[in-house]
Amino acid sequence: MGDKSQFYRGTLEGCILKIINDDEVYGYEIAERLKKYGLNEVSEGTIYPLLLRLEKNGFVDSIKKESSFGPKRKYYTLSNLGREELNDFYNNWQELRNSIDKIFQDYKGD
Repeated sequence: MGDKSQFYRGTLEGCILKIINDDEVYGYEIAERLKKYGLNEVSEGTIYPLLLRLEKNGFVDSIKKESSFGPKRKYYTLSNLGREELNDFYNNWQELRNSIDKIFQDYKGD
């Protein structure tokens, strides 16, 4: 299981929803925050299709705003439906984490 990308794929949307829940942010900023939390392998090329899907599903709203560094930026905020999705993700994550913690509670590694 050396390739973390498969593992990340199932949880990345929930992480993005959480970041958007905290602040109105644009795509590059989301990538930088993910890196700050240790998800260094997640590229902007991965994030933008996810943002498009989240927007299409009604979980996020977007607005273009002027930028002092070039063209307008697309900023994302969480919709009410997105907050529900974030809550569902978090509850499912807690259940999964608790189960995995139980499985590995006596595992010491090599």
